[in-house]
Amino acid sequence: MSIYEQVLTFIHRPEPESFQRLALDVFRYQFEAVGAYRRYCQQRGVDPGAVRTVDDIPAVSNVAFKYAELANDGAVRSAKAEAAIFLTSGTTQGRQRRGRHIVAQPEVYRASAIAHLRTMLFPDARRVAILAMHPTADVMPESSLAAMISWCIEEFGTRTHLAVASRDRIDIKAATGFLADAQARREPVCILGTTAAFAALFSELRSGGVKFRLDPGSRMMDTGGAKGQAVPMQAAEVIGRAGELLAIAPAMVVNEYGMTELCSQLYDATAFNCPGLSNTQEHRADRFKIPPPWLRVTARDPVTLRPMPDGEIGLLTFFDLANVGSVSAVMTEDLGWVERGRVRVLGRGTGGLARGCALAIGQFSATEAARMTPVTPERVEAPR
Repeated sequence: MSIYEQVLTFIHRPEPESFQRLALDVFRYQFEAVGAYRRYCQQRGVDPGAVRTVDDIPAVSNVAFKYAELANDGAVRSAKAEAAIFLTSGTTQGRQRRGRHIVAQPEVYRASAIAHLRTMLFPDARRVAILAMHPTADVMPESSLAAMISWCIEEFGTRTHLAVASRDRIDIKAATGFLADAQARREPVCILGTTAAFAALFSELRSGGVKFRLDPGSRMMDTGGAKGQAVPMQAAEVIGRAGELLAIAPAMVVNEYGMTELCSQLYDATAFNCPGLSNTQEHRADRFKIPPPWLRVTARDPVTLRPMPDGEIGLLTFFDLANVGSVSAVMTEDLGWVERGRVRVLGRGTGGLARGCALAIGQFSATEAARMTPVTPERVEAPR
């Protein structure tokens, strides 16, 4: 089997004991296939044959996707029709260049997204009406979130679904009409959107004195993103407002952690998707998140970049098998800790970039900027 087929097989039938072997195979494939990543590893003196564990695989900063084509060189040169190109928001450090993630085989991203959505948002294997409060892929093809939402509708939605967001606005009136109809039919609804979109919906409902009592099977996926909010709504507020205004139980409001540079996502653990979880967890703002079996998460020391022991805070770093066509080892500026595979996300570190992360970005900006194919500016920024 090709390396892509091996990753797809693992996603469909995870074998945890095989993860490290496959991760090393993916790393060696990426060292050979992704020129920018190979140069980065060579600058650090890394011999792929000497790397024995996944923790020793060099991670690139997610910001590096702004400076280099971190994808299979063949996919970059041929611009295959089946490849997808997803753009980041472009706001990091105020730079105008937007990072881009070239996904050579989008079916791997789709398999990863759908498999973990099935575990974390649809563990009851129930098809439901879906209200999307973010553009779908036909409207915003450069957004990885838009692609995921479109796949979610295809895989888990009924014939009753509606996308109410364009590039420029959200049709709140259409959204409330959809919810009113679902309430009348006693049909469960899954609402997908950013925190900012939910804030707009909740504001409209409260100002109009409107409250819905959606079917108990209803659920929400909060993807984060506070763009456009003067005072960003926190995750705990989303949970509270969903209960107050939509009658959606806390366990059914699930926050997602994802980024353009990764093909896999993490989701809140609740009593809905993790039976037996304590009820005290449901209202917590700091719920832990669950990665899929093909995504390894570590917290790393901000200076040395060495993995931290369980429960100690560091920079969250990922090895995503689903990134097989680009770079799997990605380091973020987000702080958090990992305990028995579960992840607490604390948010962006303050006081500037950690030294190790800054050095990684500096290497790419110095050696790869001239190689980077210019990104055509888009009319609006993609949220993810």
